[in-house]
Amino acid sequence: MSYTVLAYGEVLWDLLPTGPVLGGAPFNFVYRVQSLGDRGLMVSRLGRDELGEKALGIIRGLGMGTGHLQWDAERPTGTVEVSFDERRNPEFNIIRGVAYDHIGPTDAALAAAARADCLCFGTLIQRARTSRDTLGRLLEAFEGRLAILDINLRPECYSEETIRLSIERADVLKLNDGEAATLARMYGLDGKPLSEIARGLLACSALEVVVVTLGERGALAASREGELLYHPGYAVELVDSLGSGDAFTAGFVHALLRGRPLSAACRFGNALGAMVARQEGATRPIDPAEVQPFVESARPGPVEESLKDLLIPETG
Repeated sequence: MSYTVLAYGEVLWDLLPTGPVLGGAPFNFVYRVQSLGDRGLMVSRLGRDELGEKALGIIRGLGMGTGHLQWDAERPTGTVEVSFDERRNPEFNIIRGVAYDHIGPTDAALAAAARADCLCFGTLIQRARTSRDTLGRLLEAFEGRLAILDINLRPECYSEETIRLSIERADVLKLNDGEAATLARMYGLDGKPLSEIARGLLACSALEVVVVTLGERGALAASREGELLYHPGYAVELVDSLGSGDAFTAGFVHALLRGRPLSAACRFGNALGAMVARQEGATRPIDPAEVQPFVESARPGPVEESLKDLLIPETG
């Protein structure tokens, strides 16, 4: 069965040391979703400029629809200056005042949200009022199964109010361990172990699932039904981690929409994220048929010692 997944937010150019690469967390996510066989819809806004036209060509070349891409004659297409630390983790300088800060609530986008099975959004797209208000309209129209908050906290691009309102609107919260520490301070969970932070976020919200990605150390997940588990992920030779977290989210959501267990969703998300991490850029193709052979042959990644008691078996 195929599902319709709508991603709302930034389509932008990552300005890498090796040259520009089209990206943006929601775009990377929805591309991976579509590559897995679901219908991916991207609601965003591009500048009427050279980078916007180039982005349009690439999106079409990836086989993705462009019907919900808006055009801005006054503001440029979004860009991010990306550098890498000594461990090849990306650092970002996100340019402000760009087209995706001004996405409007078109009738077509609202209708698409009403029909979607899943709606994915983050916090970066809420830094400007116009796009933030449009997200509110889309979430009001959404009647589907899963609203996914892939929180993606970027310096000076979010507020505590935005975080709290976003969590109130979501069914699934996906974040990394650094973001978990930020939310722990906000919700009175500071100093608690990661497993208790995940459980605490469930207890003080209506969230159904919280999943925390740990990079090469895998992912922790907790559910409102009382599940708490950890999968260490897979060891690969890292090329760059750009888009790896977005691929995890795509794999995780793909499994949840099909009613697969939380353990299987973590395993599949980790596999897809690891496969992306061993190649350059966020949108290079991966054949879905290659995922299971990868899982069967890949070495386990490093284990987070504090979570060893929550390990799930590879066959579980």
